[in-house]
Amino acid sequence: MESSSADSGSQTGPDTPSGVTRRHALTVAGGAFAAAAVASAAPAFGAEPQSADAIVVGHGLAGLVATMELAAAGRKVLLLDQEPEASLGGQAFWSFGGLFFVDSHEQRLMGVKDSKDLAWQDWLGTARFDRGVDDPAGQDHWARKWAEAYVDFAAGEKRSWLAGLGMQWFPIVGWAERGGGLADGHGNSVPRFHITWGTGPAVVEPFEKKVRQAVAAGKVTFRFRHRVDELITSGGAVTGVRGAVLEPSGVARGKPSSRTVVGDFELRAPVVVVTSGGIGADHDLVRRNWPARLGTPPKTMITGVPAHVDGRMLGITERAGGRIVNPDRMWHYTEGLRNYDPIWPGHGIRILPGPSSMWFDATGKRFGAPDLPGYDTLHTLKSITASGHDYSWFVTTQKIIAKEFALSGSEQNPDLTKKDLLMLLSRIWQTPEPIERFKKYGEDFVVASSLPELVHGMNRLTGDNLIDLADLQRQIEARDREIANPYTKDLQVMGIRNALAYPGDTLSRTASVHRILDPDAAPLIAVRLNVLTRKTLGGLQTDLSGRVLNAAGQPIPGLYAAGEVAGFGGGGVHGYGSLEGTFLGGCLFSGRVAGRAAAAATG
Repeated sequence: MESSSADSGSQTGPDTPSGVTRRHALTVAGGAFAAAAVASAAPAFGAEPQSADAIVVGHGLAGLVATMELAAAGRKVLLLDQEPEASLGGQAFWSFGGLFFVDSHEQRLMGVKDSKDLAWQDWLGTARFDRGVDDPAGQDHWARKWAEAYVDFAAGEKRSWLAGLGMQWFPIVGWAERGGGLADGHGNSVPRFHITWGTGPAVVEPFEKKVRQAVAAGKVTFRFRHRVDELITSGGAVTGVRGAVLEPSGVARGKPSSRTVVGDFELRAPVVVVTSGGIGADHDLVRRNWPARLGTPPKTMITGVPAHVDGRMLGITERAGGRIVNPDRMWHYTEGLRNYDPIWPGHGIRILPGPSSMWFDATGKRFGAPDLPGYDTLHTLKSITASGHDYSWFVTTQKIIAKEFALSGSEQNPDLTKKDLLMLLSRIWQTPEPIERFKKYGEDFVVASSLPELVHGMNRLTGDNLIDLADLQRQIEARDREIANPYTKDLQVMGIRNALAYPGDTLSRTASVHRILDPDAAPLIAVRLNVLTRKTLGGLQTDLSGRVLNAAGQPIPGLYAAGEVAGFGGGGVHGYGSLEGTFLGGCLFSGRVAGRAAAAATG
């Protein structure tokens, strides 16, 4: 998939609202509102021959949605990507399929009382927009507008739109990112994580189907192995793309493909829609844009996205005049496992944890709130980097992992992905097989029958002997004493009891409260947790029609962007953090908006 990031010249500077380079810190005057002159956004190109009505760069989820919308409006579209056809759908295919809905049928079924006002409160508390929200020149000006529009969408037609395309959801709603402890602070006040029945492939499927139907009807043409190297401009407008044709590749989905060039191309269209993804596979770019507020970037990280998420298109679009904002905002996971059977280089898998495992830094010091499993990802990331080490530990039990551990990725959830009800029901009486396989073959697991044996295995695994048995035992026993009463001063134990008050967690995501050292919960398990690169939260600044803005805050004629390359809308719809379930949804929403606006502009 064509991918995007801050280009190689974009570097993180001081952690201030002004951006990260002198280019990004240009004073911006004026602004362009979405409702203004959408129909006039299509520039006149005289007698230049046109290859299509629109070119979409990147065949991930946002690109498929934008292409579907353009084709539905009768436009002829070229859909380009540097990867082969096997990778159609991009990163979304590998996802768990979680989607953020507000006041949904599934929530009401589980007794959850949600509302748009509550969701907006949670979004604002998590995003913490603070970079010129009220200033059309501000980095957060359009981001906040996109956020408000997205929450309206999630509380409105999002579910019915997707259901009309054939999507369904697992009835138990997950409770991700439970927050930092205050009602108006970070996190979801209620469960909102809706798992798509069929996971990531089922999210991609309806849009791929529509696009392939448009291909059969002659409205869409795929151009696989077409790597865009330049956006063509004329008179200040984007009029097409140039690039290299890469040699054919038969690699499987997600595997690295050849970069051997066998030709070049130049294509023209009235509009170009960039939908090219993030920077997660390029650790150098991640470190270059790493913000001081998250501490020192880890020397060692594992990778949550395929190698083609290479960060090229943001720099290319910036050179054509597009403005990059908030490149220091990013979302990386703290519970990464090295994949024992990798698909792409450095392939990592995230544990989606329930609330019960005890979490320690590399030296064996227990984290406090909000650095609890499933509560505040970026705060915990900061605490890990502050420890001076690149990893941390879960200390847990078989009873906990059997009920509480889930793994990100469609391939790690065959029951949900294959829609196998019997296999899904087997989770009630046994640990899911993917978890057991990681426990058996994964290099980050230590399994032991006693605490001394566990500590010995932890120190042997890392080779640094940082874990002291007596100190670890003291902390675990202190926590275990808090289990004796239905009330406690231990915030994690409070959180477990809070989770068990929600039927969805009682049924599927939270083990009954027990002592870590209870023999009936054995064996003891320690899991080394690695930092896992994933999402780019900043990107190309766009107005509410998906038009890419320049340094003066004006839309560049003929240029649109959607998905992660646009910070999922506006150059940073999430602000500083995410409520989860909002990445796929951001691709869906921004792809739909950009596709419809580009279709209107070429009408």
